[in-house]
Amino acid sequence: MAKQISQQTFDEVVQENMSEFDMDAEEAVNDAVQQFESQGVNLSIIVKDPTLYGSGDSGDLQEHPVIAAIKNISSSLENPEVSLTSLTDYLGAIQKECNIDLARRCLAGSNGAYPVLLKVMVSYQENTDMLKCVLSSFCALVNGQPDLINVEGVDLLISLLKRYKDNPEPLVLIVRAIRLNCIKHESNRQAFIQQNLIILLTDNLKQHKSESSLIKEICMCLRALTLDDDVRVPFGKAHENAKTIVTEGDALKAILQICEEHENNISVLAEMFLTLACLAVRDEFCKETMDRGGVKLTMKAFNGGIKDKGIVRQALIVLKALAGNDEVKVEIAKLGGIELIALALDIHQSNAQICEAACRVLTAVTLRNLNNSKLVMDCYGHQHIVQAMKLHPKEANVQKYACMALRNLVTRNQQNSTAILSLGAEDIINDALNTHKDVEDEAKAVLRDLGCKVEFKELWKGTGQALAND
Repeated sequence: MAKQISQQTFDEVVQENMSEFDMDAEEAVNDAVQQFESQGVNLSIIVKDPTLYGSGDSGDLQEHPVIAAIKNISSSLENPEVSLTSLTDYLGAIQKECNIDLARRCLAGSNGAYPVLLKVMVSYQENTDMLKCVLSSFCALVNGQPDLINVEGVDLLISLLKRYKDNPEPLVLIVRAIRLNCIKHESNRQAFIQQNLIILLTDNLKQHKSESSLIKEICMCLRALTLDDDVRVPFGKAHENAKTIVTEGDALKAILQICEEHENNISVLAEMFLTLACLAVRDEFCKETMDRGGVKLTMKAFNGGIKDKGIVRQALIVLKALAGNDEVKVEIAKLGGIELIALALDIHQSNAQICEAACRVLTAVTLRNLNNSKLVMDCYGHQHIVQAMKLHPKEANVQKYACMALRNLVTRNQQNSTAILSLGAEDIINDALNTHKDVEDEAKAVLRDLGCKVEFKELWKGTGQALAND
């Protein structure tokens, strides 16, 4: 683990460079950065702004704008004569600085920004304009710093979520604040969920179907609850949360209805598709999505936006998630999905992310399904898969999932091997095998099933001798 230092330590070294070695501010900062990085120190949360140090030889440190703003807000809360305009300006200064980078957010957090902003929220929770202002600053502060929030903050955000359930403007910021505090923090997620967050979010999703900004923010927040991204926790509750969102929040129905209402809004559809993919964690959920018309909706959007990289990628992601159900695989094929996926691979062959997503879907729909494998071959899907491997030799995931897709095409239909090998697939797969260590298993498996020469490592071989007794 990289070593860390405080902002004060860094500032002292810069000031020493300026006073003792006659360096200007920029030179002193660069030298300090070089010194610490050579010692293995992580400076990602250190503000390295030369303008903070005086122009003279002494290098007197000026007060950072974010620290000054925090002090001004604290004074304003104690002085009722300070105007709301001044308070708004101070809040804007915090937001502006925190939006620059994580280092400034950490500096604000270590200088008491969180309790100050929380106090402002409490004081002005009934003033919608001031609340929106402080929430914007609060979101900027906690972005990447979920550890700042405490029980009081969780309670306040939940109460605001209930108070402003009919007002989309502050609601967007309230939901965003909750989402930012849930990312990479399992304890925060559970604290919010225990206060009925899932039901509150899904109720708002159903109530504000026409508010695209709020819809997208709620969907991002729901997805944050399905993450398992906190390295400090051995086992999160991502799967349980997804189940609760579907079963108790009835989110699938709400999301699909919104897809119908916003079928021409690509940005909304993209968020809906990503959320559907996160919620399709069980076979019955995939089936329910299909029964409610989710596959048809996805295919319609996919077909209509076939030239749009964003909608194509999101549609492929949701189709991959839903194709875990065998009935959905059949439905995708019946709706012309396989031909559409092959077309997307052809149109967007230069886009590695789309190639990866398409290969993932083709792998899923051809698993244990001979008819779908035949359809892929009939629409020259195998050619597009091999072409993707040729165009993206350095993309490990493209190579991996292309190998898996090709393998499914030949596993139960060996006559497909000739057509695939005629494209030069053996050499391309061997290149992937030699280039990417993470692709070794998939590459060797498809080479074996194609009937090509492949060497497998014997990981363990018994000695033929009995185990010694203690």
